[in-house]
Amino acid sequence: MALKDRFTDHPATVGESYTEHFSSAMGFSLSMFKAAFCCGVHAIFPFMFEKTGSQCITGLYDRMVTNRSRLKDKEAAADGKVVA
Repeated sequence: MALKDRFTDHPATVGESYTEHFSSAMGFSLSMFKAAFCCGVHAIFPFMFEKTGSQCITGLYDRMVTNRSRLKDKEAAADGKVVA
């Protein structure tokens, strides 16, 4: 497997270029760091960040599902199917 393929194969499976995938994955990473930090502070100070961790996780899940839907729409359009 060529080195270039190692950087582009997976992004292509989710309908993204390397740059698009990098941006998306880095966004997820930063959101997870934020959630981890807030959860750590919450462990020590239970009155702080009471909902921040769960809101971050819910937001990440929603983003991931939205991206999957966008990929399915692209695939359907490529197959000539009408997407509602």
